[in-house]
Amino acid sequence: MNGKECIYKLSGLLSSLAAFVFEILIACSLCWRLWDFDNNVVQFVSFGLWEVYYPQEFNISGTLTKMLVYTPIDSTWNISTEFLYAQNLIVWAILMKPLVLLFSVMAIKISCMKDPLVEMQICCYKISALILSVSSVFTFVSVTWNHMVDLYGHTTLDFPSDFPVKKEALRSKHLTAVLPVGLLIATMSLFGVIMFLSEISYLKLQSPVKTKCASKTGTLEA
Repeated sequence: MNGKECIYKLSGLLSSLAAFVFEILIACSLCWRLWDFDNNVVQFVSFGLWEVYYPQEFNISGTLTKMLVYTPIDSTWNISTEFLYAQNLIVWAILMKPLVLLFSVMAIKISCMKDPLVEMQICCYKISALILSVSSVFTFVSVTWNHMVDLYGHTTLDFPSDFPVKKEALRSKHLTAVLPVGLLIATMSLFGVIMFLSEISYLKLQSPVKTKCASKTGTLEA
């Protein structure tokens, strides 16, 4: 296997790995939503999927000190449908990526054997492509639905009663990096799917050629 062929075989695996890493990053991100408030105590609130943070001023020994406060999004919150789906879809997308990596590594290891089992390789690539396709759809839906409802629709996401600012004080909402990064992840996943499918096509083309060569060799030996 030469260098170009090696890079070609690894491209699907590497794009899946990159998508997996970025997906973990946006799942941990606290920038799924960013809301500005017309309030003297809390000026903005940044939302993650499972917690929010906001700067708040505290009077410490007569000195006003601004500190970041982290609050978990729990059962006391009115969690909107699109937010709940974003949580679940991202978790499922992350859990599916290791399966893609596992089956694509298996396919590459089979190709390195002396007599590779082509049908098993094709099966591994098909499973990888299918799981990666579903995973990319989950990511795409979670980030786009969250973005559309947040900025252009009506979200039912609301704060608990003891939160230091009320939703009625909301002044504006901002686009965050989660949408473009989520679309990048979906694109990388799509690229991985294309590479897996092209590898399947290549193996299917090579299989009859190898069979003919083997039969010719057997005839000559006979």
